Amino acid sequence: MKTDIQIARESKLEKIDLIAEQAGIPEDRISPYGRYMAKVDGTLLKEEHEQGNLILVTAITPTKSGNGKTTVSIGLALGLNKIGKKAFVALREPSLGPVFGMKGGAAGGGYSQVLPMDQINLHFTGDFHAITTANNTLAALVDNYAYQNRNNENGLSSIVWKRVLDVNDRSLRNVITGLGGISNGMPREAGFDITPASEIMAILCLATDIEDLRRRLDNILVGYKKDGSAFTVKDLGAGGALTILLQDALDPNLVQTTENTPAFIHGGPFANIAHGCNSIMATKMALKYGEYAITEAGFGADLGGEKFFDIKCRHAKLQPKATVLVATAQALKMHGGGDEKNLKVEDMDSLKRGFANLDRHVENLQKFGQSVIVSINRFPTDTDAEIALIREHCEIYGLPFAVNTAFSEGGTGAEELARVVVDTVENNPSKPLEYLYDLNMSIKEKVDTITKNIYHAKTVNYDAKAQKAIKTLEEQGFDKFPVCIAKTQYSFTDNAKVYGAPSDFELNVQDVVVNTGAELIVVIMGSIMRMPGLPKDPAAMKMDIIDGIIEGLS
Repeated sequence: MKTDIQIARESKLEKIDLIAEQAGIPEDRISPYGRYMAKVDGTLLKEEHEQGNLILVTAITPTKSGNGKTTVSIGLALGLNKIGKKAFVALREPSLGPVFGMKGGAAGGGYSQVLPMDQINLHFTGDFHAITTANNTLAALVDNYAYQNRNNENGLSSIVWKRVLDVNDRSLRNVITGLGGISNGMPREAGFDITPASEIMAILCLATDIEDLRRRLDNILVGYKKDGSAFTVKDLGAGGALTILLQDALDPNLVQTTENTPAFIHGGPFANIAHGCNSIMATKMALKYGEYAITEAGFGADLGGEKFFDIKCRHAKLQPKATVLVATAQALKMHGGGDEKNLKVEDMDSLKRGFANLDRHVENLQKFGQSVIVSINRFPTDTDAEIALIREHCEIYGLPFAVNTAFSEGGTGAEELARVVVDTVENNPSKPLEYLYDLNMSIKEKVDTITKNIYHAKTVNYDAKAQKAIKTLEEQGFDKFPVCIAKTQYSFTDNAKVYGAPSDFELNVQDVVVNTGAELIVVIMGSIMRMPGLPKDPAAMKMDIIDGIIEGLS
């Protein structure tokens, strides 16, 4: 089969104004970025409109190469259009960190992609650059304020704001800034996060309009004054400048699929170190113009799925009509103890044992009132016997099931899944969303509720740093926000090597950070880093541009 970038390059693209017309978006409400991409005027959401059916796509605990959620999400939209439904997909933007690190690309795959694939994977419409610039402009302004007020009562006792880059760079996790004499600033310990883990990324994705964006930016906590009180962007007076930098980035991006159907790609927080969902505005745009809106939440349902419900849906008052749980035979075999080097080989015993991971995720999603559909993202090496066993398991437990082959067949390969989704929405839709916890709970009560009900942990231990942070947040009145747990995506535990569906284990909290603008409490567990490192063999080393054509971006 051809590579992703070969398929993308050979696909015939429609001009973006025609894609907008197909979606029902007025031509004068889009701002084209070249021929095939555009920004859509976010103020369209203030107009009255019918709301479509929201479908979440999430997954079981992934392998290192993932489960193909984005491919399934795009494929489902294609399949729904194939059977006569008007369906749009709303996804996150790829980060350059993993594009040049392990993934090599994140715009779907095969014949189930969003296009133009190379531009979406690279600089796209500049949203990530705007977020990075706004974040680092704020960092410079805060450091300047601390320097200018270092000898008076208005000075700061500490700065909590970090710089960011959209690059995997472990060397920047912990740095010392301000060296070289007082003219270069005040020396202090600092550090970098990756842009998808930044609070401004979360703010952009959770903001509902430019007024809400400005309110959230003003509320960002950047440090503490000498008297111990909080120091915010509003105190600094930088909210206007940050809003200017982000005003264009706030509007959702319109592109197209390999079958020339409209797609919204906007925002890109990771789900292991952030809340893992595309922007509320893009999701609502898909709901405004589509009969069905398909969106995904990053990594497994224990991370992205839980955050989608407890954070994004709570903020935006969204009500998903069904949830698609993506699994692969390879991931199931891995969770059943199969040889990780031979997951493409038929192994029925490991496959059966791996159902425990699938069942745990189904049970968790049902706690939110969700009607769950299991979809196998089928690979060429999967045998008919393996697929039949998975289907039989789902039938025993009364779970709707569908095979997805959109990677190799496009929308035709997702028609079975599309029909199951429509049947579920029409005959057995999800119940009204049930949040896992109440916002008035204490921070530790929220963490305990998530870890015991979703992860099945026995106890949670807090390092001294985390204990001190929680005490400070409670004293400052910052303890009523939802919790965003940052931990490994490869396990229910905080140990990436513990597969399956473990229970009664301990979790370890290293630190607790508040994002007062995004209105999140980030709880950092295990050895997770908010600035990833590059693998031994980065994807960047396989990329090149030959005769003006990009190679290796897939």
